[in-house]
Amino acid sequence: MSSFKDLRIVDNFYQTSAFFPMPTLCISTVNPDGSLNIGSYSLCFPYYIAGKDRYAMVLECRNTSNTCQNILRTHKCALNFITDDRKFFKEAVRLGFPGPSEEKMKEPLKFTMEKGQADPDDPMRPQVIADAYQVFECTWASHLEGADKFKVEDIDDGHPGPYNDFNGITSKYGAHFILYIDKILMKEEYYNAIVNGVTKDNFPPVPVDYGYRDSTNFWYTRFPRFFKPIAEPIPAPKEVDLASIRFAADRIDPEIKFTDAALKNFVKVPRPFLKTVLNGCVAWAKENNVTLIDDEHVKIINDKRNAEKQKRK
Repeated sequence: MSSFKDLRIVDNFYQTSAFFPMPTLCISTVNPDGSLNIGSYSLCFPYYIAGKDRYAMVLECRNTSNTCQNILRTHKCALNFITDDRKFFKEAVRLGFPGPSEEKMKEPLKFTMEKGQADPDDPMRPQVIADAYQVFECTWASHLEGADKFKVEDIDDGHPGPYNDFNGITSKYGAHFILYIDKILMKEEYYNAIVNGVTKDNFPPVPVDYGYRDSTNFWYTRFPRFFKPIAEPIPAPKEVDLASIRFAADRIDPEIKFTDAALKNFVKVPRPFLKTVLNGCVAWAKENNVTLIDDEHVKIINDKRNAEKQKRK
């Protein structure tokens, strides 16, 4: 006999049929009259994380929402990650309730707003929340799946269709937006933490949201100030034997070879990343007219990679 009960899956299953931890975001956009709109969301997650020319998030929302319709018009938004301050979460709940933007925004905001850093003179770029610990300034990738065909004017009681699968209007009441990340803005103390090393004492007060579950309350968890985040050390990578690395290296490019001394640098590289590392070395070798990569070449490649990382910081 199973130790579980079979729970019926219904609309908004992540709230109504599950306990699902999520981020807490307030998304700022620009209304048709140029005024500010802020809506609260949790269904916003990393989408393109590596191997693309751009990084991206994906936002899931109602297509009748102010946020959706503003993104359809302007293609711009800012994802503001608020702290766990109780007054900010109360404000997020208020701003997350469906309703006309002018009604919600006429009450004095509990947030302090400021200009962003991505195209600050662009009138379609919304202000960002100065109280957030981080902000992603984004542009909608409307060309993907031809999503720029969708117009606000076609939305009344939902959208009549036809629908896209993953970008734009995806159902009568639903929308997905693939959002290119133009800027990541970070408060200085947390910027320093990422650059210099995160510890349990310099972690931002990140709330965890559980959604609108019972038609009465939004549930969330404040950051545990007395019970700090627990750091669980990553297991030390197992060394790959040299023969396995040689087998992989010899199949990257017939014109570029590696010495044993060069390959010894890669014995602790996790197997899923080995081919990527070797490909990077081969690309460098071709750019520099090298046909035999030795230990000194690997040191040059590593120095170049480390310098590029520092630039990105």
